[in-house]
Amino acid sequence: MHSHIKKVFFEDYVFYVWENVYEPAEDSFLFAERLAVSMNDSVLDVGTGCGILGVTAAAKAAKVVAVDINPSAVRCAKENAELNGVAVKMFFVQSDLFAPLRSEEKFDLILFNAPYVPVDVAEDDSWLGRAWAGGTSGRQIMDSFICESPKYLRRDGRVFLMQSTLSDVEETLRRFAKSGLKASVVAERALPFFETVVLVKAERLS
Repeated sequence: MHSHIKKVFFEDYVFYVWENVYEPAEDSFLFAERLAVSMNDSVLDVGTGCGILGVTAAAKAAKVVAVDINPSAVRCAKENAELNGVAVKMFFVQSDLFAPLRSEEKFDLILFNAPYVPVDVAEDDSWLGRAWAGGTSGRQIMDSFICESPKYLRRDGRVFLMQSTLSDVEETLRRFAKSGLKASVVAERALPFFETVVLVKAERLS
């Protein structure tokens, strides 16, 4: 076992969170609670972290591809998939956003708990910092995700994106619309201090 491991519980699941891996917080739990996965769904979990969304999705989905730029997160999520008995349905890739996917690969569900805190990424270039730092506007990673995601979506697929009110929710809705997806806020939760986290759902207009 690794040093500095935390244990996180969600419903009937247990997650070990390694050092240098983003620990599930209010945003992760709100996302996991609202996750609507159908049988036979093919799911892409971008920025999987310790795997909380991918693992809970895999309980129902046909398959889950979990991607993270952080090599520790990928190994940690893999271990959690085994721990929770869903490893057989999951595939793990260390990569930045959609980089490793073939363009013909399509998903019913694309999930992203984005790095949305408006802070210059250079201020904290650690793996952990990259999990939450979203550039000066908080939108650096989110905008490229919004632009790319429709290419990997099946016709009646949906995208779920978690962000904060600090990083301009209206701009997210506008950018999804520009990419041909209709987006709306489906859940939100006020956090102590100064922000609200918001779950945005986007689907094709056609």
